[in-house]
Amino acid sequence: AAGLAALVLLSAWFLVPHVRDAAPGRFDVVGAVGLSVGLVSFLIGISKASTWGWTDPKTLGAMVAGLLVLLAWGFHQVRTDQPLVDLRTTARLPVLMTNIAAVAVGFGMMAQAIVVPQLLELPEITGYGLGQSILAAGLWMAPSGLMMLLFAPVSARLIRTIGAKRTLMVGATVLGSGYVLGFFLMSAPWQLMVACIVASAGVGIGYAAMPTLIMDNVPMTEAASAVGVNGLMRSIGTTTAAAVMATVLTSSTMQVGDFALPTESAFRWCFGLGALAAFLGVAIAAFIPRRETTVTEPVAPGVPEAQSSQSDPAAHAQR
Repeated sequence: AAGLAALVLLSAWFLVPHVRDAAPGRFDVVGAVGLSVGLVSFLIGISKASTWGWTDPKTLGAMVAGLLVLLAWGFHQVRTDQPLVDLRTTARLPVLMTNIAAVAVGFGMMAQAIVVPQLLELPEITGYGLGQSILAAGLWMAPSGLMMLLFAPVSARLIRTIGAKRTLMVGATVLGSGYVLGFFLMSAPWQLMVACIVASAGVGIGYAAMPTLIMDNVPMTEAASAVGVNGLMRSIGTTTAAAVMATVLTSSTMQVGDFALPTESAFRWCFGLGALAAFLGVAIAAFIPRRETTVTEPVAPGVPEAQSSQSDPAAHAQR
């Protein structure tokens, strides 16, 4: 993973052409450090909750410390002239609701990645485990990864046809339907494969719609930052899902030899929670307002107003 990250960094540095920004500014180092420290602390608390315990002082301390750092970071962002993240833009209702929906969809995406491999690999002696090897389990899940890739273009077409908001709702609905299938169909590997394919198709559709919703409602100069925040919200959803699924799976176990293994009902609870999160994402997306007719573009010093207005074709046409 570290090698791939280094390769991506070098490729971006040497291969991606530089684009001059019409509104140059300085990098908010304090904001970047504050956001990193706050998120890392908060997410460590969530990810370790199933090991330490949700009420353990270490868990609560990490989460509270992270929230306090993020609170201080927020005060810094609204007071600095060139913030890392424009919180006023992020607080716009369409952006805010999209980010909340991202948490729910991120939760739904991660749940299957935790639950299904365990079901496939548990021994058949449990009565519900499918006894697959690690290689076989990976092969059974491989088609679901391809579905995310194949359905991204489908999402693009849906966005053009019915709009990004409805596309996100469709994606979350399909994701939830995959979990409903998994709840009832978990007695054979091919059944779990079908459930994962459906769920992953929903993820591919929904994930592609969210950046469009964000960019439709923020100034172009804030697009990268706003989309990045949306990605962070999805990560919070996936991290929370990992902790919650681990808690559910370890709260109901059965003894098989020397090992305590999750019960069948624990897995069904996980599928149910994944479906609930996905359908909650549908409900949240339903409250995303229509696209704002005008998105105010900040005018950089030395940039003529006419040039700034041309950066948003819709606003330019409206004028």
